[in-house]
Amino acid sequence: MTQLEFYFDYRSPYAYLAHTQLRLLKSEVLYRPFEIRGVMEMVGNVPTSVICKPKNRYIQADLRRWVSRYGVPFERHPAIMEIDSKRLLRATLWAAERGPVNELVTALFNAMWGGAPEPLLSAADVAGFMSRLGFDHATLDSEIDAPRWQQALDRATSEAADRGVFGAPCMFVGEEMFFGNDRLDFVRAELERAA
Repeated sequence: MTQLEFYFDYRSPYAYLAHTQLRLLKSEVLYRPFEIRGVMEMVGNVPTSVICKPKNRYIQADLRRWVSRYGVPFERHPAIMEIDSKRLLRATLWAAERGPVNELVTALFNAMWGGAPEPLLSAADVAGFMSRLGFDHATLDSEIDAPRWQQALDRATSEAADRGVFGAPCMFVGEEMFFGNDRLDFVRAELERAA
């Protein structure tokens, strides 16, 4: 089966939307968490939807269109601005060292954007959330904020920038890169071509 590499940060609503469609691509997904602001700084990108009010208004309408097209739930976590997204990314890297993270990534995206908010403000909150998915609460709670995992996230972010990633979601089929939720048709075609 052809592999799809999915570069993401949980802060991106477009990454959430793209993620809801990955199961339809019939591909093995390799999850590549990275810190979006770090990548943007490395490559000279800026979050224009944050600094440009007309673009931000447009994006709100655009998100509603995609939600309607996909028929998926969409509700921003009420505490999204207080959640340490780096902690969620570190937890994902920690979990990936132990096995597949498909279920975890889906659950965290649903908590952030899919109308299933969970307490995620502290390390204990995240560990408790993940323990319900079968991860060891005590080990994760003691490691989630350890320097080792921040270093792993820094490496993942640098590797993403080195590969040409400048935002999220970004997808690779082999060396072909596709940026954005609206490129899934091209991703599908490339997966079929590469099969």
